[in-house]
Amino acid sequence: MAIRADNKEEQEMSRFNGELRRRTVLKGTLAIAASPAIIRSAAAQPTIRWKLQAYYPKASASFKDSLGVLASEIQARTDGRLELELFGVGELATGPEIFNMVRRGVIPMATTYPGYNLGEADLMGMYAGVPGTLREPWEMMHLTKNLGLEEALNEELRPKGVFMMADKALTQEVVLKERIQPGDDLAAVKVRSTGAMLEFLDAAGFAPVHIAAPEIYQSLATGVIDGANWGGPVGILSARLWEVAKVYMRPTALISNDCYVINIAAWEQLPADVQTIFRSLLEERHFQRSIEYQHQNAVALRTGLEKLGVEVQRFPDDIMAKFAESSRAILAKEMAKGPKAKEIGEKLAGLMKDLGYA
Repeated sequence: MAIRADNKEEQEMSRFNGELRRRTVLKGTLAIAASPAIIRSAAAQPTIRWKLQAYYPKASASFKDSLGVLASEIQARTDGRLELELFGVGELATGPEIFNMVRRGVIPMATTYPGYNLGEADLMGMYAGVPGTLREPWEMMHLTKNLGLEEALNEELRPKGVFMMADKALTQEVVLKERIQPGDDLAAVKVRSTGAMLEFLDAAGFAPVHIAAPEIYQSLATGVIDGANWGGPVGILSARLWEVAKVYMRPTALISNDCYVINIAAWEQLPADVQTIFRSLLEERHFQRSIEYQHQNAVALRTGLEKLGVEVQRFPDDIMAKFAESSRAILAKEMAKGPKAKEIGEKLAGLMKDLGYA
């Protein structure tokens, strides 16, 4: 009996081992069969390459610190599924034409200054910044992201097939070749600018002119212009403007937005998860870049003062009074463009009141 019991147990064990081997072989077979499907799934997501045109030169600090970082981060976060090919100003387009190239779908994305295309939306002027209103970049960040400026602007832009997202809030400064004095006749002082700053400088008595970004340095060096309105100290330093215009004017003339303009049709062709990653990255970079830029401004100004012979001058009181009057007029004009412009303008005025500026 014991022998029969042992044989029975051996038979049961043999059947169990046979079933285990059969299942193991089956799993291996299924894994081998599934592997090509997995490979095909990964290969079915090809790399998407977008051209991104900048409105500033490759030598600009923002080309590396804004666009370079953005391109590196989006490639890493999408595992290489989205790559950005970067172009400096003039390589594909320049100035106002950059916006139009994106709108027509010639390129999917670009950086631009909103003041180049004021006629595209009622709120474009406020997105570019109203001279003489806000004084610190965080205030423009708050107006743009928290008080609804960017969202309302994109409602206007949607029928044109584009939307905008701010890269950074930045100061727009003025540099001159010569100091100015109270009571000076400024009609012969030609200062390069764009957007509402042209009107702002004109009201103070300057002779504002528009010159494309790549031509500013040469125009200053050859005496075609006597000054320029450009970005903050880091932008001025990287564009080498302090080499030919060493008088740095204070206070800050304008707080503005550098921004991305994106073609909606191209955006909608991106996979949904890539859209989510990209939008989150752009929002994240707006905060990081705006703050980083202010740090860089401080370092750049110190470099200008200590190594390049830059001198700081405050606008004389008579000019500041004209600036204040002009600022009120520009804001009123912007608010008169439509109901949304009036709404956002009232939020801007309320913010200024809260900050003790008005």
